[in-house]
Amino acid sequence: MIVVNFIIVLGILIFVHEFGHFIVAKWMGVKVEKFSLGFGPKLFGRQIGETEYLISAFPLGGYVKMFGEGGFSEIEMIEQEYEREAPGSKPVEAYKLTPADEARSFAHKTIPQRMAIVFAGPFFNMVFAWLLLITLYMTGMPILKATVGEIFPNRPAALAGIQKGDLITAVNGQRIIQWEDFSAHMAKAPASVTLSITRAGKPVTVELKPQIGETKNLFGEIIKKPIIGVSPAYDFVTERFGLVDAFKLGNAKTVEVTKLTVLSLVKLFQGVVPLNSLGGPMMIADMANKAAQTGGATFFMLLAVVSINLGILNLLPVPVLDGGHLMFYTIEAIIRRPVPQKVREYAQQAGMVLLVGMMVLAFYNDIIRYFFTSKL
Repeated sequence: MIVVNFIIVLGILIFVHEFGHFIVAKWMGVKVEKFSLGFGPKLFGRQIGETEYLISAFPLGGYVKMFGEGGFSEIEMIEQEYEREAPGSKPVEAYKLTPADEARSFAHKTIPQRMAIVFAGPFFNMVFAWLLLITLYMTGMPILKATVGEIFPNRPAALAGIQKGDLITAVNGQRIIQWEDFSAHMAKAPASVTLSITRAGKPVTVELKPQIGETKNLFGEIIKKPIIGVSPAYDFVTERFGLVDAFKLGNAKTVEVTKLTVLSLVKLFQGVVPLNSLGGPMMIADMANKAAQTGGATFFMLLAVVSINLGILNLLPVPVLDGGHLMFYTIEAIIRRPVPQKVREYAQQAGMVLLVGMMVLAFYNDIIRYFFTSKL
């Protein structure tokens, strides 16, 4: 089941990503020659209209092959060579594009059109995650209620009379739905805070003054933030929300995961997050399997989080990734001519080396994590 869950997660996310490229390319009038889930040898496929739809052997990616995607540099190079040898000759005239071909060619589209097609893949991953999260909040999402568990002595909460089991319903008049909301409000709390609490079924109002204390953030860094000295009761419930609340919560969660993904990448490059924390296919498979065993909502939450991660990672300005293509088109727009073919090739080779290196490191970390760490 681990392999099945892994293929399901990757298959869905790859399909969403490539469908983004596909549908926008079609919308822009570009001929799409192939739509493949997976890389490598074709397992099976079917020609429908002008596009061949494929399932390929290695499920770690996918691709959309568009007419004219690589440009027509090879024909141009041959023609230039013959022109030097025999001026006026047209050795590749038969291969010249007709106006109809040019209209369907990716290479002949404007820079904004090409950028839109490339950007569509990551964008669809983000939109898919956003819609999935909204749907989850509407159909039933496990949430951690804002119920007080442990109260630390001599801290603002204890001094203000907050009790174990108190349900926090508002902070300074702002509605609290879950513990996550409460934590977010307290992280930017002013000098004085008014808490609305439900205690034994009765409403209670508590005034307190948070202290500025040191704590560790998600990345292990020591930071200063307002603290009141409480921890949650870990009271989880499955809650269904109306469309308005689900929309707000889905928006907030999408923004939160996006920020966390970007910040994690920044911390990785800064050396705050160690390289051995990188995970590869085995880690994704393990997470997918555990999420599937836990329940549908957890599985779909993982799907949304990984989809956002995939969208953000693909926007990195690394040649061979979507972000690398966007970088080249941006340069082309600035210098008013395409980046030279040789420069693109060298950059893509460097990008491929970097990408393969990161994949090897992720595989290595997976092997250490799942086959050796537990034996130490």
